[in-house]
Amino acid sequence: MSEKKFYELDVREDLRLKKEPFDKIMAAVKQLKEGQDFILHAPFNPLLLHKVLGRKGFNRKKSKKNIGKSSIQKMR
Repeated sequence: MSEKKFYELDVREDLRLKKEPFDKIMAAVKQLKEGQDFILHAPFNPLLLHKVLGRKGFNRKKSKKNIGKSSIQKMR
């Protein structure tokens, strides 16, 4: 059985409930396996998060895609 090549996290509900998702995002990033992509669903483009993850060796593979009111960021 092969592992997923990506980990997907949706923080739209957290933000709607006014919960700060940063710790949840960083916990997800920490558990990623080597070569595994991270896909984040958020209602906006998290520019500051890109900087934080960039310092950890991540970069955006694709620019955001707007689907309804969400933004999807694929990084590694």
